[in-house]
Formats: sequence, C-alpha cells, structure tokens
Amino acid sequence: MTRIIGGAAGSLTLSVPRSGTRPTSDRVREAIFSALDARGGLDGLRVLDLYAGSGALGLEALSRGAASVTLVERNAGAARVARQNAATVERAVRSTGAAAADAPPARVVVAAQAVQQFLRGLPVVPGAGFDVVFLDPPYELDETELAADLELLVPLLDPDAVVLVERSSRSPEPRWPGGLALDRTKAYGETVLWWASPAG
Repeated sequence: MTRIIGGAAGSLTLSVPRSGTRPTSDRVREAIFSALDARGGLDGLRVLDLYAGSGALGLEALSRGAASVTLVERNAGAARVARQNAATVERAVRSTGAAAADAPPARVVVAAQAVQQFLRGLPVVPGAGFDVVFLDPPYELDETELAADLELLVPLLDPDAVVLVERSSRSPEPRWPGGLALDRTKAYGETVLWWASPAG
C-alpha cells in the first residue's frame, strides 16, 4: 500500500499501477521530505516528478504545500493512475482549506510522455524554473540516459533548486553535467539518494 505521509492529505491511500513501477518506500519518502522540510519546506514551490509512476513523490509535495506539481510518466496505464491520484489529493488539499484564502489553487499536470521528450519541449523561462525535481527512474535505466536527463534539466532549474535522484545501491554515482553539483548522498538499504543543486 502507498499513502501520503504528511501534510493536508496525510494518510490518504494512493492507487498503484499493477506493474511496471517501483514505488518509493514510506521510509525513504519520510527521509526525503524531512530533509526538504529542514531546507525550508515546500510552500509555494514548483515541483517536477520525473518517472513519476503513481505520482507519490510529487503528490506528497502537493500535500505539503507545493504550488504546482508536474508528473511525467510515459507508461499510459501508470499515467492514468497518476491522474486519478492527483485528483484525489487535490480534493483532499482543497477540503482542508490548508492553503491561504488568497492563494491560487495548486495545479497538477500529468504528462504521459518520455522524460527527454518532455524536457526538450519545455521553454526556458527566467524566474520560473523548477524548485524541486525528483528523478526515480527504473533501476535498469542506462546511466547514459540518466546523464542526458540531467543535462536537459539544468536550464530548467531555479538557481536555488534541489534535484534528487533515487537509484539502486548497485548503481554508480550519476554523471553530473556542468551546472549541477552533488551536495550529498545517503543509502537506505537497497536505495541510494543523490542530492544535487545548480552549480554557480
């Protein structure tokens, strides 16, 4: 079972695709969002969830105050599940009245396309980059493809952005492109989190 851990939609159960995805464990998600809270939280931030699967990471961010969340998942069945989950979490967030009365409603977009296709299609808009980006690709994803994802991502980031890559402990360190630097890494059993940020 996958659920929202905290925020306005805390403890809400999410649907999970029947196959083809690997949900991030509750333990790892708790660690991720505790770290983001320590950095100042997610209120008003723009969040991008690549290889989104059920959308659990991005929707956790929505529950915790993100202003907009984009879920990118090329598997059509998983994208359908992500849309259903997004609608459920949005309803829960609205019903709590967690957002300020004058705040615009949080916006969730689900893009059912390949990650690189999506990234290549985005315009670079100064001052409107993503603040938090999750990359949780299939463990079998080729390292060259992951490196290309990261390179395409760099111009789309806010200068103070956080980029989080989730990989198998058997995978090598991602190949960071110019403009992106490793901050720290942390292992949780078979999972390793790589935290990076734009390099000035």
